[in-house]
Parts: sequence; structure tokens; C-alpha cells
Amino acid sequence: MYNKDTEMLFPLRVMPFLLRLRDAEWDALISRLMLPDVSLCEQLAFVLLMVRLSGCVNCNIDSYRAMRGCTQCAKQTVRRYKASSRDLIEEYEASKKEVELYLKSRND
Repeated sequence: MYNKDTEMLFPLRVMPFLLRLRDAEWDALISRLMLPDVSLCEQLAFVLLMVRLSGCVNCNIDSYRAMRGCTQCAKQTVRRYKASSRDLIEEYEASKKEVELYLKSRND
């Protein structure tokens, strides 16, 4: 079964659906990342965060997650995240630092 909402890694087009799933701090992050002038580094950091949280690397066409699609999987992942939104945002910031280091190493 193929779902046209299923991609190999977390798609940024899903971000608007992640609004209003947690608190105002989370919504502020998502809103900022949806702005047209947001940096590629910030976008990549969010993708990395969601790939890790959602388990995108282990998802395949026959999995339940793939059959539901990326939008439903991401929403469920964000809703079920046990720690606070502050912890989730700190994980995003750590992912951002990791992406920055990687991009810097590629430019050296």
C-alpha cells in the first residue's frame, strides 16, 4: 500500500500541522521555522530532530507509520513526546549545533 503523504525523511511541508499540539513556546518555534527567511541550517536541524524522534530511518513502505503518512506520524510523535516543550526545543537547539558543526567541517 502506498500513501502519497509518505516520504523517506521528515518533509518540511508537514510543519504547519505541528502547530497547536503543545504550548506557546513550541508554536513560536514552528512559526519561526515556517518563515520564508529562515536559514537552511535551522530547517535541516528541525528535519534532523524529527527524523530522530519519529524514527524515519527505520520506516519502510510496509510499516504502519508509512501507511498512515508523514503528517500523522509527526503529529503523533510531537503529541506523545513525554518531556516538556522546553526539552523538545533544547533537543532542536542541539540538532542545530550538530548541523552547524557538520556544515562548517564540509566548508573547511
